[in-house]
Amino acid sequence: MLEHRRGSHPARWAIRANLPRARGPRTYHSGVVDTARPLRVLVYSNDADTRQQVITAVGRRPSGELPEFEYLEVATGPVVLERVDAGAVDLAILDGESAPTGGLGLAKQLKDEVAECPPVLVLTGRADDAWLATWSRAEAAVPHPIDAFRLVDAIVAVLRGRNAA
Repeated sequence: MLEHRRGSHPARWAIRANLPRARGPRTYHSGVVDTARPLRVLVYSNDADTRQQVITAVGRRPSGELPEFEYLEVATGPVVLERVDAGAVDLAILDGESAPTGGLGLAKQLKDEVAECPPVLVLTGRADDAWLATWSRAEAAVPHPIDAFRLVDAIVAVLRGRNAA
């Protein structure tokens, strides 16, 4: 099914048309967590080390009240757009320092173009860049270097439905 979204480009519609839509409850909207199904967490960065740092810091089950996490590592912006638009993601963690497509701009694009966009957490270059996360409409921001406790706290707050930006 194709839906026109403000700012979306017709060339991407064909790509999106062939992706299967994920079915099942969106646990992050209702506040009720279905522990039978793992949460699908997309981790985007052009740097494989950053992706691995995030996955290691968060782990398979960061909180007892959440189901296990299933990670999807992504290194390019177009793949992020495809996966999120297909409904294959419950949480997106985007690196704001990625190049050539930064996670902050990507977060803004997702929020503007994807009808049922999952929660987005952005990794900023420094704590003073939190205003950029607000501009991007991300639910939370965590600065580099990655602090495991701060990252897990932000993820749990976002999945509970609280804004942690």
